[in-house]
Amino acid sequence: MALNTFITATREYNTFDTPVPAYCFRRSVTAEGEVTATLRVAVCGFYDLYLNGEKITKGYLAPYISNPDDLVYADEYEITLHKGENVIGLILGNGFQNNPGGYIWDFDKASFRSAPKFALEVCNGETNVLLESDASFKIAPSAILADDYRFGVTYDARREIVGWNFPGFDDSAWASALLAEQPKGEIRVADVAPILTEKEIKPVSVIRNGNGYIYDFGEINAGICRLCVKGEKGQKIELRHAEALKDGDIRLDNVWFVRDFWERDRHIVHLDTYVCKGDGVETYEPAFVYHGFRYVRVDGITESQATPDLLTYVVLHTELNSRGDFICSDPVANKVQEITRRSILANFHHFPTDCPQREKNGWTADAALSAEAAMLNFNPERNYREWMRNICKAQSEQGSLPGIVPTGGWGFHWGNGPAWDCVLVWLPYLGYVYRGETAMIEESAEAFVAYLKYLRTRVDERGLMHIGLGDWCHTEIHKPMSPLEVTDTIESMDIANKVAFMLDTIGMTEEADFARSEAALYRAAVREHLIDFETMTVRGECQTSQAMALHYGVFEESEKSSALDRLLDFIREAGNRMDLGVLGGRVILHVLAEAGYADLAWLLAIQQGYPSYGDLARRGATTLWESFYPANAHWTPPSLNHHFWGDISAWFIKAVAGIRINPTSRDAHEVEIKPAFVRALRNASAYYDTPAGRVSSAWSRDGEEIKLTVRIPDDVRATVALSDGWHFADGETRRSATSGTYRVVR
Repeated sequence: MALNTFITATREYNTFDTPVPAYCFRRSVTAEGEVTATLRVAVCGFYDLYLNGEKITKGYLAPYISNPDDLVYADEYEITLHKGENVIGLILGNGFQNNPGGYIWDFDKASFRSAPKFALEVCNGETNVLLESDASFKIAPSAILADDYRFGVTYDARREIVGWNFPGFDDSAWASALLAEQPKGEIRVADVAPILTEKEIKPVSVIRNGNGYIYDFGEINAGICRLCVKGEKGQKIELRHAEALKDGDIRLDNVWFVRDFWERDRHIVHLDTYVCKGDGVETYEPAFVYHGFRYVRVDGITESQATPDLLTYVVLHTELNSRGDFICSDPVANKVQEITRRSILANFHHFPTDCPQREKNGWTADAALSAEAAMLNFNPERNYREWMRNICKAQSEQGSLPGIVPTGGWGFHWGNGPAWDCVLVWLPYLGYVYRGETAMIEESAEAFVAYLKYLRTRVDERGLMHIGLGDWCHTEIHKPMSPLEVTDTIESMDIANKVAFMLDTIGMTEEADFARSEAALYRAAVREHLIDFETMTVRGECQTSQAMALHYGVFEESEKSSALDRLLDFIREAGNRMDLGVLGGRVILHVLAEAGYADLAWLLAIQQGYPSYGDLARRGATTLWESFYPANAHWTPPSLNHHFWGDISAWFIKAVAGIRINPTSRDAHEVEIKPAFVRALRNASAYYDTPAGRVSSAWSRDGEEIKLTVRIPDDVRATVALSDGWHFADGETRRSATSGTYRVVR
């Protein structure tokens, strides 16, 4: 794959004050007969690709988003050239390459910043090049007058160039493309699932607000609006996207930052503008952008145009197929499962992002915290693997990681640390546990070792770690925060343990021994400096400290009962409510269920009132919020669509329905069915599609008994394990399982 010659239309940077239009590129190639060929295009920016007038771009926001100093992504297309003239057409958008809307994270200052550029080749076979990018490509400004990945797009339909990408078009008045500097990064074909349309939604209401109209689509998702209007020539229609309303109008202060440039930004953020050409019904979908929203304020239309058919919500995310799910007798819990799944999807555009409106960044902790839920519900590992390549490329020479990937350099000095950096091990670890795959481990092994060596340079004189972000987004009942030295050191221990396990699986025994020794040092430091063994209390005296120490194996077996009692004390002191942040929230339900307190875990998660997942669902949330907050609070969460609280879905599937894939971490073809028969439920069921086929578990109450029905594929070895006083009719609590129904009694 050559792709050595990059071309561009301009040297100018796109700015808010002087936006640069997206350019059309076209080039003809003549074929003597029908020819099957491979077209490859590597792009710094976004693109839409056309062959003889037909749009053939394989997905939205193509290609894969990256730091082009590290990796430049190409897409491949198998095409057919017809006899005679054929036209390759391409519209080039700014994407990450030229993104002033990313100024919060210094993307406007990134070393790779330039006008968007691309390299293209068409080959018949490996060596017969039929066409490649050079200055002979012709260029002209498109109708896209401005495009920013985070802020929005302006499109003037009056400037459309009819037929520009078809054979026979006269491009003699067009300018020639400019040669561009070769990007620094390695060029590779993107091995990812594309961003596609999941569904289309019509508004549930249209309400006039001043001179504008508020379109409510009933639920938060991520995507764009299709506009269908019969307008006057020059009529300017503005679409402003938001997650919520405030005083009857759209609320923008939670989908962007109220900072130095707020007065400028609030007028242009999440704004798509369309100028009508005025020749009948016009249909428009913005390119090179997406928004996270439920509501759209439309300005510039007449009352007669303000119909439900004016807008259609086109929901977009990476093509993730459902691979698992959960349902039970409690409609509130079912709603929690639904909004968790929607949050994971709405925050997956090539890689997992933190939120689809304010940031659209690949925050590392967000992905790590919800990764198990994502893998139990969907099939993200292909895109995880590509993102892992970018994470490893982003690693500094010292071994540190940024808090966001991709980055232009932001996130090394704030926004990272072990609780965020743990994504480096969580994704390949879960890929092995759930799918039996070692590719991510093999490709990341050097990065694992480099990171552990880096961490050792950051410990204090006691061997403790406290360098990054900690228990973020606390629920704030009493707000006893877990000290950073607790969360960071335990996370470092867990990272080292997972590295040791993974390196053993690929035969890197010496490096695995090093990782084990590092894990032992962190555990010893926690036990020496952070635990009161008279009361078995971890420093911080809070739910997060205690739950993390229990979950990650800080306590000896003989100590766990007393340590659990302290966790129960902290829960009671908070009125049997969650009093923790995301790090504690990731583990506490698992700790309780494993110890026989599934009913208490259910209460924490689903009960009435703040803070609980059930409270979000009862208050009408359609996606997970960044923070839990009481209904009468004077503040509201910055984002109404975050997925880093999403492990609740993994807990539903693993603990309540009891599907535990690869319980010993030896074989993805092993499963343990160990359900928690929660008293608040009449029934619960879940499924998960293993590499060998579907495993399902469904239980229901039948008088004083439980009817447990399991489905086990032929090539899966399964065990049913009972706890909390339940047993089979013969008194056993554990047995090998095949597909069938089991009667369970007290």
